[in-house]
Amino acid sequence: MPQQPALLPTSDQPTREVSRRSILKLASLAGAGALFAPALAACAGPKSATTASTAGAGAAGGTMSIVLNRNLVSLDNKLNQYDAAVTVQRAVREALTKIGDKLTPELMLAESFEQTKPTVWTVKLRDDIHYSDKSKVTVEDVETALRLYFEVKAGYVASQFPEQPTFAKIDDRTFTLTTKSPVVSLNSLMSNILITPAKDNKAEELDSGLGTGPFTVASSDSGTGTYRLVRNDNYWGTPAKLETVNVSYQEEEGARVIAITSGQTDVIDTITPESATSLKTNSDIDVIETPGTRLIHLFYNFRKPAGSPLANPKVREALTYAIDHESLIKALMNGQVTSAEGVVPTTLAGFAKTGEYTYDVAKAKQMLADNGGSGLKVRIIWEDSEFAGASRVLEAVSQMFAAVGVTAELKMIPKGGEINAWRRGEAGDWDILANGYGNQTGLALTNLQGQYGGTAEKEKTRDTYHGFVVPEITALLDQAAAESDEAKRNDLLKQAQDKIWAEWPAVWAWTPNNVLAKRKRVQNLNLRATNSYDLAAVTVSA
Repeated sequence: MPQQPALLPTSDQPTREVSRRSILKLASLAGAGALFAPALAACAGPKSATTASTAGAGAAGGTMSIVLNRNLVSLDNKLNQYDAAVTVQRAVREALTKIGDKLTPELMLAESFEQTKPTVWTVKLRDDIHYSDKSKVTVEDVETALRLYFEVKAGYVASQFPEQPTFAKIDDRTFTLTTKSPVVSLNSLMSNILITPAKDNKAEELDSGLGTGPFTVASSDSGTGTYRLVRNDNYWGTPAKLETVNVSYQEEEGARVIAITSGQTDVIDTITPESATSLKTNSDIDVIETPGTRLIHLFYNFRKPAGSPLANPKVREALTYAIDHESLIKALMNGQVTSAEGVVPTTLAGFAKTGEYTYDVAKAKQMLADNGGSGLKVRIIWEDSEFAGASRVLEAVSQMFAAVGVTAELKMIPKGGEINAWRRGEAGDWDILANGYGNQTGLALTNLQGQYGGTAEKEKTRDTYHGFVVPEITALLDQAAAESDEAKRNDLLKQAQDKIWAEWPAVWAWTPNNVLAKRKRVQNLNLRATNSYDLAAVTVSA
C-alpha cells in the first residue's frame, strides 16, 4: 500500500480558508479608516544611452492602497527582495540604473555608466539628483551602499555578482568599478544596489533613512508591514501622480479578496487561480496577467552527506518522475504557470532549453529501488505565502510521493520565522525547499550566478544556494560573466545549464504568470515581467 504523507501538527499547517478572526480584524480596521494606513544594452558590453527625466508639474493627487501577500519588513532590499516588494522599495530608494519594461538596463541616478576597459566601468552621477531632504547624493554614498550589500549576512543581491567590484573615486561625481575578470552585466546588477546616505547606512535591512525616490515614508511599522508613502515634493525627476500610497499585507488571500471587492483596497498581488477567475467576473476589477521572470522550484538540499540517498543524482532524478505536474497545473494552478524546460525561466536572456519534467510512476519506483531510495523519507519546507496556493500544491506533491513509496513530512515556516536560517541549515535539517527565485535584471546569468555559482569558500559561511557547489559549473558561469561576445557568452551559458540539469537540482520547477488585481479606478499600472511596476506613474480616479 502507498505510504501516506506524515503531516506536522495542525499548528504548522496552512490555513485553508479565511478565519472568522481575520474577517473581524479586517472589518474593525476598515471601520476605523486605518486598514491600509500606517552605455546601456541588455548585457552586451560597453555601450551607453541616456534617459530623459524632466521635473514637472501636473501631479494628479489622490490616494491608493495596496495589500501585499507577504510582510514587507523593510524598504531596503539587501535581504528582502521578493518580487512585489520591489514596487514599493524603489518608490523610495533608487539605484544607478533600473531595468525597464523591455528587461534592459536604463540610466537612473547615473548620467553615464560605461565599460571603459574590459574590467573597468566608469560611472558619472547626474548633477541634479538629491535625497528627499534636498541633500546631494555623493560618490561616498554609492561606495558605502555597494560595500554593505556584500557585508550583510546571507545577502541575496550580493550573491548574484560574480565578484565584488573595487570602488575608486575620481571626482565628486565620477568613480570606477573594477573587477578581476570582466563582468559584462555589471550595469544590470547595479540596478539592485539601492542608494541611501552613507551616514545612515548599515550592513542590514534598513527600517528608516532617506531615499531619492518619488515617494517618502510618512509612517511605518515593519512589524505589521504597514507603510504610508507620500509624494516627494522635492523629487529630482518627474513627480509622482499619487499624493499618498498606503501599503499593508494580509496573509490570508480570502481577506485580501474581500478587501478589493468591497473597495477597501485598490490593488492586491500574487493571487491564486481560483481568486483570479472569480475576480474577473467583477465589473469593478481588472485582473492583469503577464509572463513572469520568477522561478519557483522544489529545490534539493545539497548539503546532504555522501551516504544520503539524496546525495545521489539518480535518486534526485527518480523523485522528479513522481510528480504529475500537468495535473497540478490544471487542477490547482488553473493553467497560470508553465512547467520549466530548463533551470531558469524561458523569459530570461540567455535561457537554454535543457529538458522537460516527465511523469512516470513506474520509472520513479524502479530508479528508487535501484539506487537505494526505497522507503525514503523527506522533509519539505517552505515559507508561508511563498507562492500562490503553496500549501495545496505541496500536499498534492506529498500524495504523489506516497504513491512511489516515499514519505513526506511537510513543514511550513511562518512569515518572519527565520526562513533564511533554515535555508542555511542553521535552524534544522530539511530535504526539499519549495522556494521562489525572483529575477530583476532580465538576465539568465543573474539566476545562474546566484543559484549555481557556489564555491567552497562561500559554503564555509553558508552563502551558497542551499549548498550547490559544482566547480566545473561555477567556472563556466565565471567565463560567461566575463565574455563580451554575446554568442560566445550564450554558448557558455548553454553548457553550464546542461550540466546543472544533469545534477537534477529540483524535484520540479515552474514559472508562474504574474497575476495582479486592481480596481478599475486605478490607471497607468504597467505590470512588468519582473512583477513590479512604476508606482510614480499610477493614477486613480474619483
